[in-house]
Amino acid sequence: MDKIYAIIPVNQFANAKTRLSPFLSPEERKNLLKAMLKDIAITLKPIVDDIIIISKDEEVLAYAEELELTALVEEDHKASKTSKNGDEGPLNKAIKQAMKWCRKKTRKVIILPSDIPLIGKTNIKLLIDQAKNLDFIIVPSKGGGTNALIIKPLSIDMKFGGFSFKKHIEEAEKKKLVPLVHDSFYMALDVNTTEDLGEIMLHGNGTETKKYLESLGIKVESFRGHERLKVTRDNE
Repeated sequence: MDKIYAIIPVNQFANAKTRLSPFLSPEERKNLLKAMLKDIAITLKPIVDDIIIISKDEEVLAYAEELELTALVEEDHKASKTSKNGDEGPLNKAIKQAMKWCRKKTRKVIILPSDIPLIGKTNIKLLIDQAKNLDFIIVPSKGGGTNALIIKPLSIDMKFGGFSFKKHIEEAEKKKLVPLVHDSFYMALDVNTTEDLGEIMLHGNGTETKKYLESLGIKVESFRGHERLKVTRDNE
């Protein structure tokens, strides 16, 4: 059994990308997340054996089925009172639930966030191929997080949230695993701020996400201030 499944935890559409408010309305933020999920699905479908979307949100699960992905209903995970920095929080428990669901079906899993629409710009197939011979591959995000993790199901404790990159490396070392770090600009870019939207406009040719942002009249230009990019809309 030399399979690999992708696991993507997704929060409620209604709470999507609140840091982009008020630049984007709640409906626009929801549609942005849908576009990003579609980009990830388009990239992964040809190279993984299944894509699992785990969520409590019925609308998210329905959209997963619309994309012909596996929809897994997230259990009611409550944060542990002894949790540190969210290590025992709902996100990590949801990922653990998904790994338990698929551990007898697949040899490896790739765990990804739902907001990395430029994943298709990197050589993700090479990463997947490397996973056949390696037991721990990690892709860092901006700000010290983790934007991809390829492991055997349940081989380490999940530490998503906060500075998870360092924590996941430490967990791997505890288990005597040798981490391979794959540093990718495109996979490090998770979308949370208006400047991130500008990066999508610059680098996202051919993605559903850029097409959607263009439909909103979003434009980007170089800027010499605190933020390197100035992102505007036609109605501003």
